[in-house]
Amino acid sequence: MSQIVNIAIFASGGGSNAEAIIEHFKNVTKGKIALIVTNNPNAGIIQKSKHFGIPVYVHSKEEESGDALLKLMEDHEIGFIVLAGYLRKVNPELVDTFEGRIVNIHPALLPKFGGQGMYGMNVHKAVVAAGEKVSGPTIHYVNNHYDEGAIIEQHEVVLDANDNAEEVQKKVLQLEHKYYPSAVERLINEL
Repeated sequence: MSQIVNIAIFASGGGSNAEAIIEHFKNVTKGKIALIVTNNPNAGIIQKSKHFGIPVYVHSKEEESGDALLKLMEDHEIGFIVLAGYLRKVNPELVDTFEGRIVNIHPALLPKFGGQGMYGMNVHKAVVAAGEKVSGPTIHYVNNHYDEGAIIEQHEVVLDANDNAEEVQKKVLQLEHKYYPSAVERLINEL
């Protein structure tokens, strides 16, 4: 693909990773953030995307399992999907259609602390409870199993023995904001 790649960001919460990616792509010519998709009508990313003038689509639970999201991607000519704190399992048809073009960031060093129910603070609490000395985000391709897609890159941060889950979260989130946008750009450039 040599033309501009339209990117959809799927997010369910405040959208700090989505915002970091949007800011990054203001200066990237090959990719364009063309759509925000959320399952949460109260997600903070909705206001942020309005600020950037990016269309938002809030989908219902029923739309997750049908062709609605696939059609939405076609309607917006989406070529790449970025999950950024999206707390729903992506339907298999969408994953299959975007194989190699759908990525996620997980707030721990996979394969540890992954799988169903392992998101957000649940992950950081598990890392602390296990007495881990390092943590960090994993950027990976999405497949039809939670957190099992091929790892693209991981970044480590050293944890202090007295770090609580909130402190671990802050350390990991800094790395997410630093590395996720540039990883997405690199993947877009490789298409």
